[in-house]
Amino acid sequence: MDTGQPESHQINEANCPLGTNTGDSLLVTLEKGPQEKRGCRNHHGGLAFGNREEGECRPEEIKKEDKKGNRSVIREQKEKVVEVLKELSEFHAEMLTDWRKVISECVCMLEKFPQGGDEDHQASTKGTVSTNACFVRAPAGALTCEAADTVSCLMASGSEELISRVIRVKVQDRDAFHFPVAVAVPFCVRHRGGHREVAVKIVDEERRVSYITPVTTEEVRGGQKGRFAEVKVYSLGIFAVVSRPKREMYNVPRKGLSLKIPMDPRICLNYLPGSFTAPVMAQTTVQPVDAVLLAAVKSRNDAYESVVSASPLLHLTHPNSQPLRRPLTITLPCKVRWVKSVGTVNRLCHFLVLLLSWFLFCVSIRVLGAYVRSNETSNELLIVLGSRDKQWTVLDKIVIRNQKNGLVSFDLIENFDRLLVVRLLSPLQPCHLTALAEELEASACRHSVTVVLQHGRDDPHSVFLVALPSRDLSWELNRLRSGGALETSSEISLCEGDQLLLRFSGNITSTGGSPRLTFHCQRRNELLVRLTEVDPFGNYSSPCYKGTALFYRVTRAELEWRRDKAVLRDAKLLANPICKLPLSLPKPLSDALLLWLSGELSPEETSLLASSLRLSRSAAQLVKLRSRDSPSEQAFYILAMWRRALPAVTRHPKASQLAQSLGRIGRPELAREVLLRGAKLSENKQTAAHFWK
Repeated sequence: MDTGQPESHQINEANCPLGTNTGDSLLVTLEKGPQEKRGCRNHHGGLAFGNREEGECRPEEIKKEDKKGNRSVIREQKEKVVEVLKELSEFHAEMLTDWRKVISECVCMLEKFPQGGDEDHQASTKGTVSTNACFVRAPAGALTCEAADTVSCLMASGSEELISRVIRVKVQDRDAFHFPVAVAVPFCVRHRGGHREVAVKIVDEERRVSYITPVTTEEVRGGQKGRFAEVKVYSLGIFAVVSRPKREMYNVPRKGLSLKIPMDPRICLNYLPGSFTAPVMAQTTVQPVDAVLLAAVKSRNDAYESVVSASPLLHLTHPNSQPLRRPLTITLPCKVRWVKSVGTVNRLCHFLVLLLSWFLFCVSIRVLGAYVRSNETSNELLIVLGSRDKQWTVLDKIVIRNQKNGLVSFDLIENFDRLLVVRLLSPLQPCHLTALAEELEASACRHSVTVVLQHGRDDPHSVFLVALPSRDLSWELNRLRSGGALETSSEISLCEGDQLLLRFSGNITSTGGSPRLTFHCQRRNELLVRLTEVDPFGNYSSPCYKGTALFYRVTRAELEWRRDKAVLRDAKLLANPICKLPLSLPKPLSDALLLWLSGELSPEETSLLASSLRLSRSAAQLVKLRSRDSPSEQAFYILAMWRRALPAVTRHPKASQLAQSLGRIGRPELAREVLLRGAKLSENKQTAAHFWK
C-alpha cells in the first residue's frame, strides 16, 4: 500500500525507539504528530502498518488467513500494532520536548529585546538586568542593578508610603548608554483608599528627586506573579515605588471654572471669570481627617474639648506670579453635631400610644433611639485656617456660610497652600487653633504601632522582631502565637520611614551590634536578631540570663546620606527609649555536660535523680532495659530524656533545675560544677560564633 510519502518518512520497527505509553492517548499522539502516518483498517477493526518489503496490509492476504482459521496471525499483528504505537508515542514525545525547549529559548531571547528599533542592533547590544524580580532593560554590560534597602527610610517623606523594595541602578558603560532605560519594579499595596495614587520616586546620582507616574501591569516576570510599575528614564539612580496622596491637575481659563474634586466630589472650587490675567495650571490634593484621627488628637490635649469636627486638609497650588483677582469660592464638608431631640420623641410617643400595642412596641424602640440633627447651628462656630510657607494662621475676616448636608462655603481672596475648616462649640484662642491644625497635619502622617518580640521555638537565642500597625495587630498576633510565646510593647507612634534602633541592657546583647528596624506601614517590618549573654557567670542565682531590649526612635530628620547609606547624624540626638521589652536566655545543657555528669552518678543516685526530675516510672524502666550493663549510660539516657521533654523556651530553667535536683539527692558539689561548666560552654560557643562571623 502506497502511503504517498517517500521511504525516508516511513516508520518501521528499525527506526522507531522503544516507548512505554499505552491507551487512547497513543492514537491522539499519532494523529497530532508532525509526520502523520496512514494505515489501513482490516475487517476485524485492527490497524496494519509496514512497508512493501515487510508485507503491507493487503485484504486478500487477510481473507486467506481468516479462511484457514489462523487467528494467531491476526493476534500477532495486533500486538505489533500496539508496539509500534508505543514506539511512535515515545518518538513524538521526544520531538515535542525538543521543540518546546527551542521555542522557550526563542521566547526568552525575544523578551530581552525592547519593542521598536533595528532588530540586528537589538540582538547585539540589548539585554536584561534583574534582581529580586526587578527588571531593567538596557545595553548588555552597561548597567548594574542591586538592592539598596539601607536607604529605604529616606525614600518616603511626609504622607508618602513605600510599597516596594528600593533598588539602585548604576551606569557601567556610558558609551553604550544611548537610549532610555525601562525599569520595572514589583510592588504591593495592602491598604489604599481613593485618595492615594502610585508613583515611582527616583533619586539620581546628583541627589535630585523626581516622580514619574508609572504604567502598572499585573503579569508574571522571572517566575513571579505580581504587580509591576514600569517607567522609562534617561538618568539612573535609586528607584522605589511609593503611594502618595492623589493629585488633581487642572487648567483655569480666563472665563472661569467650576470644579468638583474627583477624590471627594463634596469639595468644589468655583473660579469666577477673570480670576487670573492669563490661563494658569493649578493642583489640588485632599488629605482626609477622619473622626478617629480627630479623637486621638483631642485625647492628647484637653484644650481641644470644644472641637466638634474638622474638614479634610485641602492642598492648593497656584502660580505665585498670578495672584487672585476675584474671590475663589471653596466648598468643604464639615460634619455638624448630632443631638437627641427630646421634644420630637415625646410627641411621637404620645401619638403612638393611641395605636396598637405591638406596633407601638416595635416603632417606639427605633424612635426613642433616633438621632436628628440639631437646627440650632447658631451655637456652633466655624473657623477657617490657612497655611502659607508652612505657617498656619486663622482667617478671621472670611465669612463662612452653612449649607445642607454638613457643607460649608467661603470666599478666598488670597493664595494659601493649605486650608482647613474647624467646627467648634465654644471659642478657642488662635494659638490653640493653629496648634490644632499643625497636630492634625502631623497626625495624618503618623501610625499607631506595636512592637512584638518572639523567641525561636527550637532556638531561644534567635529572636524575631516585628513592628505591626494597629489595624493588623489582632490578625498578626493570632498568626504569631502559633510559633511561641510573645512579648508585646505598648502602642507607640511612628511615621513612614522612621527607624527603631535596638540596644540592650542587662546580661544579654546581640551578636550583630545594634540592629535597626525600618517602619513602612505598607510593608512587612521584620528583623531576626541573634542573642547571647554578656557574662556567662552572671545571674548566678537566676534560672536564666536576663536583659532588656531598648528601642529608640530615629526620625528621617536625624539621618543623612553617607556613601549611599542612611546613618545617624549624631548619637547624642537619641532621646529616651520609646519602648522596652524583657529578654531572657536559658542556661545551656550540652551533651558533653550530660556525659560528664552521668559518669559521676551512682545507680542509686541515678534513680533518685530520675524521681527528682519527675520522670515517669515507665520511662526509667525503659532506660534500664535498654542499658542494663552500663550504669553511666543509663544515667545519660535519663538526663537526655528529661532534657528532650522540656520545652525549648527561654523561661524554662534547665541548668538551675538540674542543679536543684542534684542538691536534693545530696550532691551539691555536682550542682555547682554543672552551673560552672554550663557557663563555660556558653562562653566558648559565643567566642566561636564571633570568630566565624
